Order: sequence, then structure tokens, then C-alpha cells
Amino acid sequence: MGLLVVGSLGLDTVATPFDRVENALGGSAVYISLAASYFSGPIYLVGVVGEDFPKKYIKLLENHNIDLEGLQIVQGGKTFRWSGKYHYDLNVRDTLLTELNVFEEFNPIIPDKFKKSKFVCLGNIDPTLQIKVLDQMENPQFVVCDTMNYWIEGKMDALSVLLKRVNVLIINDSEARLLAKEANLIKASKKIRDMGPEILIIKKGEHGALLFADDMVFSAPAYPMEMIYDPTGAGDSFAGGFTGYLHKTQDLSHENMKRAVIYGSAMASFCVEKFSTKGLEDLEYLRVHDRYREFLDLSRFDDK
Repeated sequence: MGLLVVGSLGLDTVATPFDRVENALGGSAVYISLAASYFSGPIYLVGVVGEDFPKKYIKLLENHNIDLEGLQIVQGGKTFRWSGKYHYDLNVRDTLLTELNVFEEFNPIIPDKFKKSKFVCLGNIDPTLQIKVLDQMENPQFVVCDTMNYWIEGKMDALSVLLKRVNVLIINDSEARLLAKEANLIKASKKIRDMGPEILIIKKGEHGALLFADDMVFSAPAYPMEMIYDPTGAGDSFAGGFTGYLHKTQDLSHENMKRAVIYGSAMASFCVEKFSTKGLEDLEYLRVHDRYREFLDLSRFDDK
């Protein structure tokens, strides 16, 4: 049974202090699906694009064992476009352009063969759409969800309903503080998990990630990068690696969750090494596993 991924597909124009790309492949569903494809398959992708979406990107996704039966292609419509500029501190960016286009009217329709998926990863889209996806599913076992400040501030009622139906919420530290109305992340994690998700992952960018489950707190290191070319999609790549590894192993124990966090961090580190999805396009699983081992070495020491 495949891993269902629902989210955005887009064409991104991104500028950093190092380079610039135009109309590059982007969107939460794309990054999640590509990252997950190195662990499990098929990936069932549901999203929407316009007829201007390049065929080479369709081919790229299909070559990664991503099933596009759920991809809506709107004739005469234009694909979602986003443009951003990053500063020398790559944690800071300016959004220069957002054109929702066909994504504004996106109605996620889950094909029949996708509805039996036991693992679901909901990219960062309107929580009312995320709920609509879950309403079409046949008893999913493990639901991973992403959200952002915009939905926390503007769609909290729908988000509250959604959080009661997901197993894992993945957000960054500023989103966790906003959602919980609590500055301390440990206290914030307790408040958020009381809202529904039994597992919470708080991403901290270059400072790693925190995993909260029951009484467990696991701190994963960040990979020491000499050069970060493009941070776009790093969080979605993390979610894809995390969910993809769990789907592959079918093991939802706490110890395996820790491994999944490290694999998610590894995929995020590959993502930021190149622009757009280039860092995720031509990997070998052995290279992914080698980076996983490097992450383990970062936090291993002898206690004498």
C-alpha cells in the first residue's frame, strides 16, 4: 500500500546571495514525495497544477515511483507560483510574489486506490482541505501533518478540529510558540499535544529538531553544512524522509521514531545543498544511509 501525500505543487523563483533560479520545481507535495521516494513506494501524490506545468517535471516525479493519478491538471489554468529572496542569514527571507492561480480553487479528490493508504502525509495547506482529505480516507493508521503561522492565526477553529485527527504534527519553533501561546518549547509541546497529536516534532533549523512523545524528549542534531544554497523545501523534505522511513519499516515504536527523525534531517540536509529539488533528484539510498551514519556520529561519544 502506498504512502499518500497531499499538498502544493508550484513553480518557484528563488534568489539567494549565491545564485538565482526561475520557474523551478517546488511545492510541499513535491519535496515530501521526492524525499519519501528513497524509502518507500509507490508514493501517491494528490495536488493541482495548470497546463503550463512543464512535462519534464511530470516525468521527474514519475521516475521516482510517484503515482500521479491524483494530480489534477487544469486546462487553461496557471500553476501556483512563488518568488522569494533570501538574505545572508538564510533563516530570513522576503516573499516577493505569491500567485495561487489554480491552487486557489484546489479541491483534493482522493482516487479510490489511494483511499486505503494507511500512511498519510498532509503538506502545509488550508486545514479545511486537510480535513477534507481525511474525510475521504478509509481508516488511515498514521497521519503526519504540517501547518504554518498563517493557518494558526487565520484558521484556528479548523486547525483545532484537524489536530484531533492526526498522529504527528511537524512545525518549527516559532509556530510552536504561536500555537501554544507559550515561549518555552517544553511547556509548549505539552499544550500542543493536549490538542490532539500524540507526537510532536519541532524543527529548529540549523539547531536540529526536537521529538516529543509520551514522556520522551529526543533532540536530533543538525548536519554541519559548509554551504547552504537554498533552504526552500527543507522542512517538507524532513517530513518526507521522516514519514517515508516509517512507512518503509512499518515500525512506530519510539526508538524507530528517533531513527526516522534522523533520516528526515538527512533528507533536509541534501535538499539545501542545491537549488530547488536538485539535491533530492539523483541520490542513491546508500548515500542517504551514509549521511544517516554521519548524523549518528555527530552525537556519539564515549563516557569514561
